[in-house]
Amino acid sequence: MTRGFRGATTISENNEQQIMNETKKLVLEMVEQNNIAPENISHVLFSVTDDINAAFPAKVARQLPGWTHVPVMCMQEINVPNSLELCIRVMLIAKTTLEQQDVKHIFLNEAVKLRPDLTKQEGD
Repeated sequence: MTRGFRGATTISENNEQQIMNETKKLVLEMVEQNNIAPENISHVLFSVTDDINAAFPAKVARQLPGWTHVPVMCMQEINVPNSLELCIRVMLIAKTTLEQQDVKHIFLNEAVKLRPDLTKQEGD
């Protein structure tokens, strides 16, 4: 089965170092939590809010071991008034045996506000 795995994070300022570090942290957490091997990834879409332009988040994926042939693409999110700023979103499509309700979507930093229903910890 092919499924979508969502993730999002935020940075505190628009600079290449933060974009690379936070994107790498997010992507690695997504693949670890969902046991995704690079050869099972169909493609990855990265989007950023309009206040991020210092680097392409997809550049991180191209540097990960085994990801050389994974298709990646960056795009800009629509500019919705009062939306979360300095936000990087990821949609990773991969082959998996996980049932849809067992997929772990990862939201880090201020991005936990985007889907609090998916970021609740066990016992909450």
